[in-house]
Amino acid sequence: MRKNSIKSIRVNAEVQHELSNIIRNEIKDPRISTMTSVVAVDVTPDLKYAKAYISVLGSREEQEDTIKGLKNAEGYIRRQLAASINLRNTPQITFVLDQSIEYGVNMSKLIDEVNGKLSENQETKETFEEDNEE
Repeated sequence: MRKNSIKSIRVNAEVQHELSNIIRNEIKDPRISTMTSVVAVDVTPDLKYAKAYISVLGSREEQEDTIKGLKNAEGYIRRQLAASINLRNTPQITFVLDQSIEYGVNMSKLIDEVNGKLSENQETKETFEEDNEE
């Protein structure tokens, strides 16, 4: 199975969907934040390993606690995944904290901040030009 084959893409999407359902509905660990989402999953071609990119909306401590909780529940999650997806091998899951959403939010705030300063400078410049014309 090649890296970007249709089968690979389907397996990744199906594992991501089921993993998201398991984390949201079946795990009762209080360390795992309710604002946890599975951003992407990469399953190796031999279906033995998978990297799950997890995004947690919250503080740094909440993110670390969520990853610890998921690593602790890894066996349970793998068992549930095996029951819900019919694959030759059930992949061993590695949870990776993905901060791309947080990075995007911060970049958006910075852009809004710069745009606000530019519009303030433009208004000041226009007022200054009007005062000098008179």
